[in-house]
Amino acid sequence: MVSFLQYLAANPFVLLFLVVGLAVWAGGFTIKGYGLGSVAGAIVVGAGISALAASFGVTFKLDDFAKSLFYYLFMYGVGLRVGPSFLNSLNADAFKYVTLAVISCGLALAIVVFGVRYLDLPTGTAGGILAGSNTMSAAIGSAEQAVTSGMVVPPAGGSAQQVSAMIALSYGITYIWGTVGIVLLCKYLPRWWGLDAKVEARKYEAEHGVSNADDPGLTAFQPYGTRAYRLENTGTAGETIRQFRARYPEYAILNVRRQDELLGADPELVLKLGDIVALGGAAENLTSNMGVIGPEVPGNRVLNIPIDQAEILVTQKDMIGRKLGELQTNDLAGQIQLTRLERAGHPQPIGRDVKLQRRDVLYVTGLRPAVDEAGKILGVIARHNTSTDLVTLSVGMILGFLIGAIQFPAFGASVGLGNAGGLLLSGIVVSSISSRLRYFGNTPNAARNILEDMGLIVFVAIVGVNAGAGLMSEITGDLALKILILGFLACTIPPIVVWIVGYHVFKMNAALLMGATAGARSHSGPAREAAKEADSNVPWLGFPVAYAVSGVLLTVGGYFAMVLAR
Repeated sequence: MVSFLQYLAANPFVLLFLVVGLAVWAGGFTIKGYGLGSVAGAIVVGAGISALAASFGVTFKLDDFAKSLFYYLFMYGVGLRVGPSFLNSLNADAFKYVTLAVISCGLALAIVVFGVRYLDLPTGTAGGILAGSNTMSAAIGSAEQAVTSGMVVPPAGGSAQQVSAMIALSYGITYIWGTVGIVLLCKYLPRWWGLDAKVEARKYEAEHGVSNADDPGLTAFQPYGTRAYRLENTGTAGETIRQFRARYPEYAILNVRRQDELLGADPELVLKLGDIVALGGAAENLTSNMGVIGPEVPGNRVLNIPIDQAEILVTQKDMIGRKLGELQTNDLAGQIQLTRLERAGHPQPIGRDVKLQRRDVLYVTGLRPAVDEAGKILGVIARHNTSTDLVTLSVGMILGFLIGAIQFPAFGASVGLGNAGGLLLSGIVVSSISSRLRYFGNTPNAARNILEDMGLIVFVAIVGVNAGAGLMSEITGDLALKILILGFLACTIPPIVVWIVGYHVFKMNAALLMGATAGARSHSGPAREAAKEADSNVPWLGFPVAYAVSGVLLTVGGYFAMVLAR
């Protein structure tokens, strides 16, 4: 055992990725759906291996440069992810969700700072408790930044390493309830208020035309279709396609065959008796008004129309804020089908009252010309590109470091965003620009996920390894109990206050508020549980804006928790 531990100490990269691999493996274990997750697993595994090595007289120490590098990559990736929704939150419609997120984050920060001061807890506990109780692992990094920047000085006789150990310890103690507590709160708060989440969700669905979560994504039923008819109705013959559409907006003429010639679907094309007309529309409409054209006929040629699938990024100004229901009168209605809507990477219910936001991604299927036209109307068609623009990545990172270097007077000293905050803001700026110039700085989701997942797990693993040796000497039963109680309060009180404000002040639908409460805690797990509890997708509608705002506030909150709790 000693020889193996000494080998790991002499080969830090082997040690690092052993911890990362074990953390991901251990984090995958769950009990009734609950588990540590890979990030918390990295703290536990890293600190455990380091403490084990210390008991054999072997000291593990991983490079601080690597720790900072991976954390900075993570922060830039977070900026890229939350940027679109964060910018979308800067409008009147998002006021309620922004307010709820600010209340949750501000109250959690206040509870932690006051509690650490009142209980006279060691330096470092504030950042760890805020990160763990709110399951915002990124706050560990900003808490560490407060120490490395010199804003928080270790106590007399202490060291920066001991402060880091206390951050890790506090995070580990409070993380479990931080995860389980918010799931239980989001799930059961409606019941405590005497509400039935399913009833509330159905009420919202009926009012706003939101599809039910039980509707399967792939079935034999196709809501839109195309059929071929021979034109025998003299009342329709002689009309242009435009005139026909004006009389029957529920239909779209997709193609016309005259004798052996395919004429397409020019709006000014005049229909004649004997034409074979390819008609598109909703399934129920294709089986009504059967005599409007004539009898249905086999039409393999006229129906041989190219079908396309695409992801359309919403960027056009005149489309922002438009309801999906308003698009039903567009000329393209009946020619394309919206199969999925994503906002900030999260699927959203599709309903007639759902308003489009900048950088929403619409997954559409339909006729190729119609898909191309929809791309022009709504924004741009996102063609898949697996390459990453490393030049823009470099420029974005440099911009982040320059922003982080800006200082301004506060708290009796010069304060700035620091490298981490600067990179977060830089990521938001880059994602904002790319929302208008879609392929400026192309960073595919897979690449961004690597920045986030690998960056955070490696950073936390290094923190755990470096802190592990000192944890055993730092922890006492009394200290652990105080940290646990304070973490319980910081996790439990803010969501309850958010619910009270959302339900009684903003008069929000309970199912919608369940998602907003999860978003205000920047945790997608409770939103999933809320959707299951409500048997509806409605909770996801309240999630994205609050999630983006709280993600930013909690990330930088670790820094301010450390500074204010001094």
